[in-house]
Amino acid sequence: MIEVRAALVRGPVFLAGEALECLVTLRNPLPPDATSASSEMLAWASAQIHCQFHASESRVALPPPDTSRQDVQAESETVFVPNRGERGQCILSTPPKILFCDLRLDPGESKTYSYCETLPVDGPPSFRGQAVKYVYKLTIGCQRVNSPIQLLRVPFRVLVLHGLQDYQFPQDEAVAPSNPFLEDEEGAKKDSRLADLATELLMAATSRRSLHLYNISNSRGKVAAFGIFKTVYKIGEEVVGTFNFSAGDIPCLQYSVSLQTEERVQEAFQRRRGQPVSYSTHARHQESCLHTSRTSFSLPIPLGSAPGFSTHIVSLKWRLHFEFVTAREAAAELQGASSSSSSSSSSGGHAEAVSWTGVEQMEVDTFSWDLPIKVLPTNPLLASYVSQFSRCSTLTI
Repeated sequence: MIEVRAALVRGPVFLAGEALECLVTLRNPLPPDATSASSEMLAWASAQIHCQFHASESRVALPPPDTSRQDVQAESETVFVPNRGERGQCILSTPPKILFCDLRLDPGESKTYSYCETLPVDGPPSFRGQAVKYVYKLTIGCQRVNSPIQLLRVPFRVLVLHGLQDYQFPQDEAVAPSNPFLEDEEGAKKDSRLADLATELLMAATSRRSLHLYNISNSRGKVAAFGIFKTVYKIGEEVVGTFNFSAGDIPCLQYSVSLQTEERVQEAFQRRRGQPVSYSTHARHQESCLHTSRTSFSLPIPLGSAPGFSTHIVSLKWRLHFEFVTAREAAAELQGASSSSSSSSSSGGHAEAVSWTGVEQMEVDTFSWDLPIKVLPTNPLLASYVSQFSRCSTLTI
């Protein structure tokens, strides 16, 4: 028996274009005082990254697969096929890398191998929607002699920042003076520069603040003025907006605002023409606002959600969805209908008191409004703290 453990060095979330590093440890769990006959042998081990695509048959119409190009060796248990047994199609994969050949482990002995691969920049981000799913996995295959291949899968998350792959690093860094007595890990340096560049691009895109004002009206007149300071956000930020109902002529009884994603299948792949778009709500705020002059809301963008993206099959966009309930009567008429006067006497004279009661019935109008916003990725280290994926996976052979 051999225990195989795969651990992602930095965490389970990466930017497309970054280097993924995984430490693969193999251990013979028998005690060291066991006999030499208890040594374990492995013929080889290999690792490969792949992206698995799965589509809902009721929403997406995919072309039939090309059976003429099917690999006849895929059914063999002695051929390393990382996506064997997975649902859907493998739309992206890196070249397989051999970790070792002919490994022998004595009782209590363990060996660790490092696997490093740059994530492709032309793939989709990780996404689990109602119509499609894009799932990334690192698959490690191990085989004993004359035995089937055992697969260990390590799922992880990929964020895509558009424009990052087009950036050219300054050439003067290549000729900068270096210390010959220190090991120059060029891959680590490039990976660090890529993460720093992504942070700078995200800060530049999301830190610009400029007040956007919108007059919200229905067929009867102006309801309120809405203000928002920016429309571009990172995952993990909060969307903050303000209402000024004193600027309106029509009394608003209640409003709600929802943070939603819009998942739209491209027309060429729709199962039926004109099929509806899928909406998912990630946060919601509702408030009764009669006699309210000013109010605000704050909706957090979940760190586990996907940023906006578009592929040839599906697109994902973000929006704020507003719903308003307004009264058909003017504000002065509402106050007159909901108040009544009564007299009370005291030793000093007569005082008039006003009591307010809610109306039993009221004629209302409802309407909605959508405001598109843009949501970008965030720092992968920050997203790793709330990731549903574990850094480590184990397998016993």
